Amino acid sequence: MNSPRLASASRLHRSLHRPFSSSMYHSARRPFKETEAERPAFDRERTFDLTKAPDTEFKAGQGLNDLPNAPKFAADAGEWRNIVPETLGLAERYKLLVTAITPRPIAFVSSVNAEGEANLAPFSYFNMVSHNPPTVMVSIQNNPAGRDGKKDTTFNILQTKEFAVSIISEPFVEAANYTAIDTPPGTDEWALAGLTKRKSDTIKPPFVAESAFSMECELSHSHDIVSDDKSIIYTMVLGRVKRIHAREFIFDPNDKYRVMPEALMPVARLGGLSFARVVQGYDLARPRWDDVKDTDEVKTALGKL
Repeated sequence: MNSPRLASASRLHRSLHRPFSSSMYHSARRPFKETEAERPAFDRERTFDLTKAPDTEFKAGQGLNDLPNAPKFAADAGEWRNIVPETLGLAERYKLLVTAITPRPIAFVSSVNAEGEANLAPFSYFNMVSHNPPTVMVSIQNNPAGRDGKKDTTFNILQTKEFAVSIISEPFVEAANYTAIDTPPGTDEWALAGLTKRKSDTIKPPFVAESAFSMECELSHSHDIVSDDKSIIYTMVLGRVKRIHAREFIFDPNDKYRVMPEALMPVARLGGLSFARVVQGYDLARPRWDDVKDTDEVKTALGKL
């Protein structure tokens, strides 16, 4: 039988850290479907395009550009809020960070346990951390009610030392979101989502066949993230990418290994229930010191003119 402390921790986990849960942000609001019905329809025709940068005439030392809201970002504008994270409740701390640290890419993680049972789940505490060796990071909230206090994904990765990460694209974002459901142990997330397992080459976990970009990963390191009361709250895993599976249509025909965002159609996480689309971008040329060091604007910015 679970202890009261364990049961309480489990409830806290479910209410605060389910990646796509509505409980924190919408419990006191109107039903989500009512709110959604009042919004504009999804723009199915919108595709990615590049525009000019916000300020094509930026000069060294300039600071802010001239966007309409730029004055709000001036160093001496407005009021500051000084926040000590430890003074916040867990819900407030979570809301603050996940709504500010955005957009976040999403890892669609496939794993299997030693018995061959498959698991599939999305995580937005995710990124690439190295290209040499190719390595990705996923940080996974622990589950006090799970095996060894871990979520199935973490337990499987630590047990088998391997996992697959697929990138989520708009054509199956709803299916990916459905795998975040709070199912009882043993439920098949693949079946609930209606997604297809595709056999990996070097690891046992399959990857998502509907994904246009998937990576087979071998665990290279794990690190437990411990709270102030010494409880293990998250487990961060680093995975060495051993094989990549990518659809031909996502590549630039004029640049063999450049993935085109308009073809991949990746989605990202914001806060609450919100996702972000990648539909517009701009290029910024990186300045070279040898090209600018003798210009008046650089000398002025450095107080040498």
